[in-house]
Amino acid sequence: MNMLLLAPPNFIDELLLKFFSAETVNYVVWPFIQIGAVVTAIAIWAAYATYLERKISAFMQARLGPMRVGPWGLLQPIADAIKLLTKEDLMPDKADPYIFKFAPYISVVAAFVVFAVIPFAPDWGVITDVNIGLLFVLAVSSVGVLALILAGWASNSKYALLGGLRSSAQMVSYEVSMGLSLIGALMFARTLSLSGIVQAQAADSMWFILYQPMGFVIFFISGIAENNRAPFDLPEAESELVAGFHTEYSGMRWSLFFMAEYAAMIVVAAVATAVYFGGWYFPGVLRLAGGYNNIYVLLSLLIFVAKMSVLLYVYFWARWTFPRYRYDQLMDLGWKWMIPASLVNVVWTGLSLFIVQALDGWRGMDTIESLSRGLNLTGTGKVVMVAFGLVGLLITAGLLSSFNWRSRDFNLKKQRRQVRLVNAPQGRPAVAAAAAPAPATSEGG
Repeated sequence: MNMLLLAPPNFIDELLLKFFSAETVNYVVWPFIQIGAVVTAIAIWAAYATYLERKISAFMQARLGPMRVGPWGLLQPIADAIKLLTKEDLMPDKADPYIFKFAPYISVVAAFVVFAVIPFAPDWGVITDVNIGLLFVLAVSSVGVLALILAGWASNSKYALLGGLRSSAQMVSYEVSMGLSLIGALMFARTLSLSGIVQAQAADSMWFILYQPMGFVIFFISGIAENNRAPFDLPEAESELVAGFHTEYSGMRWSLFFMAEYAAMIVVAAVATAVYFGGWYFPGVLRLAGGYNNIYVLLSLLIFVAKMSVLLYVYFWARWTFPRYRYDQLMDLGWKWMIPASLVNVVWTGLSLFIVQALDGWRGMDTIESLSRGLNLTGTGKVVMVAFGLVGLLITAGLLSSFNWRSRDFNLKKQRRQVRLVNAPQGRPAVAAAAAPAPATSEGG
């Protein structure tokens, strides 16, 4: 093991070349090794994410969570997997058999294919670097909504159909704001490659969240909504729709939907890490690796996973912090707040970039260091751009508040003051009337 970590970068390639040709190693063997590692890691995460969610929610609610199966309940996900694999697989009468059975697999494939372009680490830490990687992520991940619609329609159930329709409206709405929120970061990186975006942040020694705080907030909220996670889990809404689009599913097919959901959580967290938190980049890691490439890649991978884990914890945190939105509130947030905010962020980012570049050379001010690999700013330029990012938060909040202040759900305090009880009926209550003495009458009446 130590020999592999301290080996030169081409050690494993030389070992594989003894058995395969160079083309086979580069385009078949290495991709299969990487794909197998990623799929295995994501499947293990999908299994143990349920355990983590139960434990975190138990901690927040002063409970213990799973404790029965294995020490501290660590074997509970394995017990759940065995239960789901052996459970009877049911299908409703008059349901479309082919679409009903095929829909869960569409959901899983759409979530897993995206990992092909996620840069978990430099060098062999990414399966493939596509120059339109970010566009690939948005395009492929959006296919998952088809699985939910098909599952709801093919189930021959009104509850499942309503859940599928809710999911389509919700996911399409928030995909718009999610895509627009990334434009600001792309203006700095000047590339659609996720690896290129990470390298642009490494070259500038600055995470884009400092330049784009509003873009990150919009992206992450939209990602939670697109993953159908609380407080935006309206497609499921088991209190009103009997589990929504997957009402009629059971056994392993039921679990595939949740495997895709937890995999999609990693997609959102990984893209947010790569675009806004510098991906695998962290100052001083290359020096810490001592010049050994494999150690550098592994350290970078640990850094990427650590950043991603913080965002995944926020997913669980939000679930037990915010109550579920009503459906009209969900649509209002998407169309009246997220999309306008993302458009304002694009305009403000363009204006700030123009001003920072215009300040370069003005009265001896130096703001631009290089434009070869993205927009690299000097110390002065970074301070100016971070200030623009913080001011953009205030401007966006002010503009949207002025646009939406007449909205019904904007001022909840005012709504509470306007709530009035139903007026009591006029006249004397029946109980009081019965208790009152009868009027005196004449004896001969």
